[in-house]
Amino acid sequence: MAHTFELEVTAMAHGGDAIGKYQGRTVFVPFAIPGERVRVELVEERKHFVRARLLDVLEPAPVRVSPLCPYFGRCGGCHFQHIAYEAQAKIKGLVVVDQFQRVGKFEEPLIFEPLPDAVGWEYRNHARFHVTPEGRPGFLAMDGQEIVVIEDCPILHPLLSQLYTSLDLLLPDVEQLELRVGTATGDLMLLLQTYDEEPPSLEVDFPLSIVQVCHDTLPVPLIGLDYITEIVQGREFRISATSFYQVNSAQAERLVELVLGALDLQGHETVLDAYCGVGLFTAFIAEEAGAVVGIEINAASVADAVYNLADAPNVTLIEGQVEDVLPELTETFDAAVLDPPRTGLDPVTLEALIHASPERVVYVSCDPATLARDARRLVDAGYTLAWVQPVDLFPQTFHIESVALLTR
Repeated sequence: MAHTFELEVTAMAHGGDAIGKYQGRTVFVPFAIPGERVRVELVEERKHFVRARLLDVLEPAPVRVSPLCPYFGRCGGCHFQHIAYEAQAKIKGLVVVDQFQRVGKFEEPLIFEPLPDAVGWEYRNHARFHVTPEGRPGFLAMDGQEIVVIEDCPILHPLLSQLYTSLDLLLPDVEQLELRVGTATGDLMLLLQTYDEEPPSLEVDFPLSIVQVCHDTLPVPLIGLDYITEIVQGREFRISATSFYQVNSAQAERLVELVLGALDLQGHETVLDAYCGVGLFTAFIAEEAGAVVGIEINAASVADAVYNLADAPNVTLIEGQVEDVLPELTETFDAAVLDPPRTGLDPVTLEALIHASPERVVYVSCDPATLARDARRLVDAGYTLAWVQPVDLFPQTFHIESVALLTR
């Protein structure tokens, strides 16, 4: 018979599970909230921790709400719809503090209250769908195995939601489907990946760019353009089909403001923008700095950056891996902006950065654990962690963006 027990939930773990203690071991349980007493069922036992399934909420937290979405709990896209949005950002802030204390070994880091999204819903400007063998699109389930077919999704931007529901989608030969919108421009894009690389037959009666992404990742425009445009702080950015761009356009503006504020440029500095993407930060830094060097591995993003920064003669763009390019650079940098992937900084990059010794390092991160780890390495190399500002770019999920300032 399954082992069930009662549990006092005390905190939230990085990754979205709530945690409590049972018989001296940590218990991870999804969909519970700190402060609750719950009944759970043991599903997995390890030496130092156990995983459990929520059966009953015996004493609910005041912030517990009914999820807005009928797929919540099955679909793997959201983790926090059972928590009132005002509380979600606060909980994520506590997770950032915990990561800096446990992973980074910072005793009392200055971590500001997270900046919440204005609404907490309808923010995603792009989404990737998996397709069932019958040709119906959906999101991966919590277990990462099955596909949950969805009619609509409340975290999609209204333009994206409208695009999804207006597509008459039955696509048996399609492996993956991605939708992108320019929230400020109304640009719409559909990206397809088919199993056999044959272009599907499609009919569209509204302005929509359709791009086929082949297995060698080369995008082929079938209808319209192979990019969308987005406007940030009055400036237009071209974003190609396979370029990275922040999923929350409104909060991306907040990131730009935070990065520029942290850099505190006086007009003469040389700034490194590592992992510069389509040039989102680069463009605004160029207006306030003497010179900017941007490094980016994705060829499509580099092409976009060249286009987006055509009016910025003080920018040099280099295509390549940051860990390959940075050690070879001879420039001295007054400041550096880093926006690495979830895995954080490669040890080679970190060494090269420390060697370049910029006065200010502004680190933009989507993973508080790797941010805390890298901040500790920089502090051990002579930097001081000035502050960390979490920004909620991903409401209803456990993910949290942060901007950290380190000074030499």
